[in-house]
Amino acid sequence: MHASTINDSKQIRHDSICLGKFNTILPPSAKCAYDEIGNVSCHHYEEGVALMPDSSNPWLSRPAPLETPLPVLGETQIPPATGPLVPQGVPAPDRVDQLPVRDRQNDAELWWLGTHGGAGESSLAELVPEWPAANHGWPRTPGNTPVRVVLVARSNMRGLRSAKAAATQWAAGLVPHVEVLGLVFVADAPGRLPRPLRDFAQVVGGGVPRTWSVPWIESWRLDGPLVLSNAPREVRRLIDELSALVRPGAIGTTNRKEQQ
Repeated sequence: MHASTINDSKQIRHDSICLGKFNTILPPSAKCAYDEIGNVSCHHYEEGVALMPDSSNPWLSRPAPLETPLPVLGETQIPPATGPLVPQGVPAPDRVDQLPVRDRQNDAELWWLGTHGGAGESSLAELVPEWPAANHGWPRTPGNTPVRVVLVARSNMRGLRSAKAAATQWAAGLVPHVEVLGLVFVADAPGRLPRPLRDFAQVVGGGVPRTWSVPWIESWRLDGPLVLSNAPREVRRLIDELSALVRPGAIGTTNRKEQQ
């Protein structure tokens, strides 16, 4: 079906029918269409021009499901990339949804960036003091070395939307000094995520290099020091994999020799 053959009376605004298709890349005026027998067309148009198809849309990359059983990690294992490693030049989010850039005098091997208040960046930073919390802003440090950042968000709808905005800000090339290693979903409640949140998390995760999931940890609600050795297996695996990723020449990062 071509744009010229679509009857305007059968066009509808982009909405939940197309959730998971072009999710953060579509401009507000993009439309989808019904064909002659009422089926929803998978072709999208903006003023008569076909937009990016599913096969070339980085936001449709699907990371591993949030609750996939976790294998034991060996020292040399590095998590494979499930999304783009570098910005894709997508349209920028609204300015009100963009995180600020904060100048930092100190450098760090890695920064935790909570995309909203209460995301969990401080808790993760407490586990590894050498990896500080970014205080909900993109860190910018002295020198020309890319700043490695891991996005952190709660798994509720507010957290996922803020993570999508932050990932889009990076994908639009607005923070060129930053290397995003991935996104951590921190459980907002015990138990399995509802289906709409699982589906939306997969869409959001498709726009970053990789994702991890941290389960609900009841003991973290109490007042007391957080110790990595006492953390759940998923948290220890997260730290192990990030330690492997920040090593020079790690496969699946922008610091690999053949990518320089």
